[in-house]
Amino acid sequence: MRPVRDPIHEGSGEPVVLLHPFMMSQNVWKDVAPIMAATGRFEVYAPTMPGHNGGVKSRFFLDTAELADDIERRMDELGWETAHIVGNSLGGWVAFELMRRGRARTLTAIAPAGGWHHLSPVKFEIVGKFVAGLPVWMVAKVLGQRVLRFPFTRWFASVPISSTPERLPEADLPNIIDDVTNCPAYFQLLVKALLLPGLAELANADAPTNLVICDKDRVLPHPRFTRQFMRELPPEHVVTHLNRSGHIPMFEDPERTAKLIMGFIEEHAGSDRGQRPA
Repeated sequence: MRPVRDPIHEGSGEPVVLLHPFMMSQNVWKDVAPIMAATGRFEVYAPTMPGHNGGVKSRFFLDTAELADDIERRMDELGWETAHIVGNSLGGWVAFELMRRGRARTLTAIAPAGGWHHLSPVKFEIVGKFVAGLPVWMVAKVLGQRVLRFPFTRWFASVPISSTPERLPEADLPNIIDDVTNCPAYFQLLVKALLLPGLAELANADAPTNLVICDKDRVLPHPRFTRQFMRELPPEHVVTHLNRSGHIPMFEDPERTAKLIMGFIEEHAGSDRGQRPA
């Protein structure tokens, strides 16, 4: 039986939306969300975005705007005019779009995607990386959970996720394989990334922003993929470096990730800039 991918929703207090990376699901937050909710200070909501495993069906030409539309709809259903938005990779790109729309009280962008212009070399680099990974994806797609029988599966999975194979828990591999092999947005978002520019209006970011750089990130490595953020975000944005962290640090160290998120939110919650009026 395949795992359920219902949104994670628990806790009470400051509203927090957690957005997952490309090809993943809300499952990446399964250990972070309970840590935050257990404090009694945060109401945490982690949905799966359209086109991903367990998310709503998307139109063929899926783009970041449609992903943000879906999150806005979900926030409206919860009665959240604004929330603290946390996003990793593709989720970070969507988080910046939500901030541009006035929905973010604070923004924590963990290894965010979208830090390029239309003809930036790094845009073609990231598209090339996912195209190069197509044979591995196809093997996983055909074999499904049977790929877990191979001794090198953990190593392959760790390359885009963790700093080392040892820091990627084996218990997470079945859910990771399930997410990756059931992501209809794989081709859609690659086409979108190739044809469209990345993030715009970063200089107008008007919510407290924490740009989190993972030092062992092989997908969007610093400084090439963070240069636009560092150059265009307002001077008061915060930069946090996570040592010994790959592209998706929630798998490697959920407690450290949760503390990083909570610390930044609590620093700004209730302030003029961290609490937008409804």
